[in-house]
Amino acid sequence: MLTAYVPSASGLKKFDSLQPDALPGEAIWIDMKTPSPGEDKAVEKLVGIEIPTREDMQEIEISSRLYTENGARYMTATLMCGADSLAPRTTPVTFILTDHRLVTVRYDEPRPFALIAAKLGRSCSPNITGDGLLLEILDAVIDRCADILERAGADVDSVSSQIFEPSAEKGHARSYSQILLTIGKKGDITSKVRESLVSIGRLISFVTVETDAGRWSKEQKAQFKTLQRDVSSLTDHASYLSSKITFVLDAMLGVVNLEQNNIIKLFSVMAVVLMPPTLIASIYGMNFKLMPELDWPHGYPIALIMMLIAAVLPYMFFKWKRWL
Repeated sequence: MLTAYVPSASGLKKFDSLQPDALPGEAIWIDMKTPSPGEDKAVEKLVGIEIPTREDMQEIEISSRLYTENGARYMTATLMCGADSLAPRTTPVTFILTDHRLVTVRYDEPRPFALIAAKLGRSCSPNITGDGLLLEILDAVIDRCADILERAGADVDSVSSQIFEPSAEKGHARSYSQILLTIGKKGDITSKVRESLVSIGRLISFVTVETDAGRWSKEQKAQFKTLQRDVSSLTDHASYLSSKITFVLDAMLGVVNLEQNNIIKLFSVMAVVLMPPTLIASIYGMNFKLMPELDWPHGYPIALIMMLIAAVLPYMFFKWKRWL
């Protein structure tokens, strides 16, 4: 699907679901979502560049993600998608910057694209170029990563309180199972955000190494530096959050082991406590003919009292030793 954005007096005018032969020549941003071969050729003809394939975008080498060709800068970054859903994922997005026009190629729906399109559709400078659009999109992507990390951090804090201050309302097994699932999900999404931040940091470093000293204005250079600092700080925060998640996971597994040990200890104590009464009951349950106790008038209550005493004494001993 092709979407073109053309500057107007009030904001970017959006041309959605365009046919390949209907691309406006004055468009400064061409957004290609899951493009067809015909759409690729139409954009290549209009802009004079080659559109990378999906397989090219999925390459992990830096030389395949960040390069210059025919005067155009090709920059592929990994962005988060579906962070609010049950299946968060990452997707490669290619930014092609040429002649102050921006072309984006993607096969998913990162949320910052919709936010930027809505924001610039309401209001933007009529002189905005592809360079400024790239800055706006990168700023929105970094803000989105920050929001995801903040929410993940709050969820990890909540999980931590559930571990160290457990509630008696739910069963332990159910509670621990849910906590482990939550920890796994937060660890997965944090690693994906960190991967995205690393790719964005590399993209910013690449695009700022500009041979044309006059391409970027002073304000844009300052904005790039701010974005680099934000990426660096968020990457550090993601690393800290990953370490915290690892600590919480270790604590959770430790608590589970303690619970299991307590259960095993309880069964062991019960076995030891019941062993002497069982021995007494086994002796007097034998059917030998010559057993003097069989003729005792009070043999049955005496046997019961002996079994009770034999059970209480080990229990009191364990309590005295503070094994219980």
